[in-house]
Amino acid sequence: MKPTQEYILRQPEKYQAMVLHIMAVVGKIIPEAELLFKYGIPYFYYKKKPFCYLAPNHKKEFVDVGFARGFQLKQNQEFLISENRNTVKSLRYFSLSTIDNTVLISVIEEAVSLYN
Repeated sequence: MKPTQEYILRQPEKYQAMVLHIMAVVGKIIPEAELLFKYGIPYFYYKKKPFCYLAPNHKKEFVDVGFARGFQLKQNQEFLISENRNTVKSLRYFSLSTIDNTVLISVIEEAVSLYN
């Protein structure tokens, strides 16, 4: 089994469901994205460059979807969190039901455009 698969299977169901859902959305929008296990978490690479990571935070009970070029994103600023990070901005989800696919897809599509 690949490290990414093992990592996801070790997650509590709450986080596992969110991570799998986000992975499915990213995979549908960017089928050529490669899911790797980097920095101890699942990390999508696009065109061989870091694209976005999926980081469950058990202590604060959310999954962070961090975009490597998040500081370049212009749309959906009201949903993106920077928390004193210089390059990454993220979408943060506390449960599967809080994932707004419209916003998630919009952010992914804008992020993809930064790699062209």
